Amino acid sequence: MPIRTRFWAELRWPEFRDLPENTVAVLPIAATEQHGPHLPVSTDQTINAGILARALTHCPPELPLLVLPHQAVGLSVEHLAFPGTLTLDEEGFLALVTAIGASVARAGVRRLVVMNAHGGNGAMLEVACRRLRAAHRILAVSALWDRMGRPGELADPLEARYGIHAGRDETALMLRLSPQDVDRAAMADFPSARRPLEEQAPAIASSLGATLAWQAQDLNPAGAVGNAAKATAEMGEALLDFAARRMAGLWRQVAAVDLDAWLRDMPGDMNGGISGAP
Repeated sequence: MPIRTRFWAELRWPEFRDLPENTVAVLPIAATEQHGPHLPVSTDQTINAGILARALTHCPPELPLLVLPHQAVGLSVEHLAFPGTLTLDEEGFLALVTAIGASVARAGVRRLVVMNAHGGNGAMLEVACRRLRAAHRILAVSALWDRMGRPGELADPLEARYGIHAGRDETALMLRLSPQDVDRAAMADFPSARRPLEEQAPAIASSLGATLAWQAQDLNPAGAVGNAAKATAEMGEALLDFAARRMAGLWRQVAAVDLDAWLRDMPGDMNGGISGAP
């Protein structure tokens, strides 16, 4: 029998005792941070919510899935030079995600997908998911929509590499999801300083075995990188549906995983089965 709602907060506590074994909890996490002169600080939240809503339409009603409350403030220290940015510190962000995940596990749900909309959250989400696996024996997955590919007609290697913040794709999604919040007059091509740096010092900036620490103003003093001037609402619709289908597919696969086959326990007595162990 399908769960009567898709939203964790709408369930009554006795209902959590009857959830299917393969229930997937989805934790949307975004950011409240500057997105250049043309997009609002709510951009990541709006995009995440839009992809989430569309992804739910691509899920069969029998898929046991519960969406947790959207976390609107993430880890945005790379944008602190710009007013309006809100951020947790690394310790606070890690504590938030692991505490929510632990609560999910205590409710008996052993499958968690963190649906991320901000690249700066990624490294600490990997740590959080690993901690949750170790402490609670759950399947914990972090997924960033921006890393799930692009529809073929929108494939652009240069934009994918350098247009990582408030560029063509985020601007297109905002034109589709919240056009009233986009300042079209301020949409421009915002070149990334990373490109000439790669020419000068490729071993540092090319991501080939090295990780470059940067602040948003290092890449472009406007706080955006990428060709936002090329964005259209039609591009936004194509990106929205593509990302939503990829996300919904991930949820379905997480629900189908055989946890007992994947999550292994080590023997309690590590020496017990080893010949000649002291």
